[in-house]
Amino acid sequence: TCSSLLLVVNKFAIAAFPAPVSLLALQLWFAAIATSLAGCAGVVQVDALSVRSAIAFLPVVLSFLGTIFANIKVLQYTNVETFITFRSSTPIVLSLCDYLFLGRTLPNARSVACLVCLALSSIGYALVDSAFAPRAYAWLAAWYVSFTVYEVVVKHLCDTIEMSNWTRVLYTNVMAGSILASILPFLVGEHAVARHLQWSKASVNLPVLVSCLIGLCVTHAVYVLRCAASATLSAVVGILCKVVSVLIRFGVWDKPVTTVELAFLAMGLAAGSFYQQAPMRTLPARSGKTLEDEGRLVQK
Repeated sequence: TCSSLLLVVNKFAIAAFPAPVSLLALQLWFAAIATSLAGCAGVVQVDALSVRSAIAFLPVVLSFLGTIFANIKVLQYTNVETFITFRSSTPIVLSLCDYLFLGRTLPNARSVACLVCLALSSIGYALVDSAFAPRAYAWLAAWYVSFTVYEVVVKHLCDTIEMSNWTRVLYTNVMAGSILASILPFLVGEHAVARHLQWSKASVNLPVLVSCLIGLCVTHAVYVLRCAASATLSAVVGILCKVVSVLIRFGVWDKPVTTVELAFLAMGLAAGSFYQQAPMRTLPARSGKTLEDEGRLVQK
């Protein structure tokens, strides 16, 4: 729900505050400060920060920022439909990464069929959409690599490093926010935008504040999902969120929609709903135990 709404809310927020890097920095620091204050008040559990954990989180943060930056550049040169089409194939690649690096089996026949239908749904929707523009392949490739690395390292971190979920939220937002804060002084164009905004207007404050609140909820929910699910299933859920975002967009912006477009979107929702997560592989030396169980024993 949060991820589906975030794309739509960010559309309003970037229209009210047309400085994407500054907006992202605001969202990150809002989440970091809110999480820290809630931890100090005892509302949520936040562990003490450590250099060792921060170093472990560095690949997550770098791949996270790389994914976001490439995402922005993709949308700068092409449209949302092209991006959704390209993203629809990520679960296929991640299912191989789950098998090679994260100890899961390959998807069964039913799940493979669901992944193929999910990809066909997004491709079909993009082809019938009048705004389809297959450009910006360099940035699409950069996004693909960053996203795949991000999904794998996040899942590995969740499986191997014991910490509360809100601590993960704090690390991600503080470290990513610090990196963005270090480059903001050099973004002269965004300074001009911030100076000329009338912050007293609700039309500016409300979309930005709502985007910050939903961004915090998304960060928390994403880590809950990735601790409980495989990297492939997380990617499938992400695609379903984008499909729901498109449906919301039809209602919010009153965009004309054809029966064929709705049919492809429905196909994507159905395919994602029937996907089955691949189980962990069992260890031959210890009957009944999985690689995930072994990792927990080593961690303890």
